[in-house]
Amino acid sequence: MRFLYVFCFLIACISCKQKKQHLTRITAKNIVLDSTFAENNEIENAVAPYKAKLVNEMQQVLSYTPKDLVKNDGEMQSSLGNVMADLTLELSNPIYKKQTGGTIDFALLNHGGIRTSISKGNITKEDAFKLMPFENEIVVVELTADKMQALISYFLNSKRAHPLSKNIAMTIKENGYDLKINGEQFDQNKTYTVVTTDYLQNGGSRMNFFKNPKKLTKLNYKLRSAIIDYFAKVDTIRTTIDNRVMIK
Repeated sequence: MRFLYVFCFLIACISCKQKKQHLTRITAKNIVLDSTFAENNEIENAVAPYKAKLVNEMQQVLSYTPKDLVKNDGEMQSSLGNVMADLTLELSNPIYKKQTGGTIDFALLNHGGIRTSISKGNITKEDAFKLMPFENEIVVVELTADKMQALISYFLNSKRAHPLSKNIAMTIKENGYDLKINGEQFDQNKTYTVVTTDYLQNGGSRMNFFKNPKKLTKLNYKLRSAIIDYFAKVDTIRTTIDNRVMIK
């Protein structure tokens, strides 16, 4: 008899385990978050000091610009793009030289990476964050002749104001181009060092010529940090459309 009880118990357990579960109904309810919900004063009071500190920090004045800085005031270059490329080169060179003993030939960034403009007047830390909201790191790549040719073709064919540093002098002609880097004619047999961002080095904006360079040097320096450092160092930002890229 005891055996019969045990046997029946095991059968019942097995039946329960084999029973399939079925979803019969899904319900949802909208909860409107509006002014009828009471604020949590405890949380508000805890956050308030940090919020005030952050607001004050973001409103810190770093520099001044006597005119609007924008990325669309030139055909193949821009006032803001020129500032971005020049500051990237200027602040990266000492770090690169300390790490490698070499110097950077020029800077190239992307037009789409400039996320906003800077209005005439004081430049704040908030402006720098809006200008570069991403965590992009600055890197230096050494490019062989074939990759340099791909870089030049990309720049010419894109017909956009991708930021180039001022030590570039490119004249775009109907049947070609003339290019000087640091005052010297472009040498198709040389390698060149270019400072850019890790996003572009990984092929962002279809800049695939930055992939697999002859040498890659990471500076452990964010582009946003470079922007803030430059603005804090330079009292008044002066830039113009110059002869770094000319069209004939």
